[in-house]
Amino acid sequence: MTNSAPDNPVGPPPEPGPFSNAAKADLIAALAAAAPSLHEAIDGLSDKQLDTRYKNWTIRQIVHHVADSHVHSYLRFKWAMTEDNPTIKAYEEADWVRLGDSSIGAVAPPLAMLHSVHACWLQLLETMTEHDFGRTFVHPQTGQTVVLWNALHYYPWHARHHTGQIVWLRGQRGW
Repeated sequence: MTNSAPDNPVGPPPEPGPFSNAAKADLIAALAAAAPSLHEAIDGLSDKQLDTRYKNWTIRQIVHHVADSHVHSYLRFKWAMTEDNPTIKAYEEADWVRLGDSSIGAVAPPLAMLHSVHACWLQLLETMTEHDFGRTFVHPQTGQTVVLWNALHYYPWHARHHTGQIVWLRGQRGW
């Protein structure tokens, strides 16, 4: 059943538009909604259900991945705000989700971490100016220079994307 799961259940990643205070507010609001939405998507699932796969990862692994990914992004924003075009530390997300905490651990800790890191990240984002959003970092795996404004567009979608996978799977299974 999960082999027919859509690659992007909420659609493709968005194309970043030009900076505006209204767009900034919308992106911040979308990021603020991400952790509560993910929490709602897994609410009431049993351990067996959390261990159900959506393509390559279980729901449990997806929850851990979203938290890990967003912690990394928050730190990347901090580095880019305090250093000139730093090369960030990449990580192999597929290796991280195979670790014991992600593959068999409880989902409450990564959810709490996601809520907390978003609270910190949102404080940072609120203080950032258009100039700040033009700051950059280098991603060592791609060699790309990433503009913070463009990175901000990705992460609300990233959370919706993975939450959408869980919601899709719940719908398919009648949970």
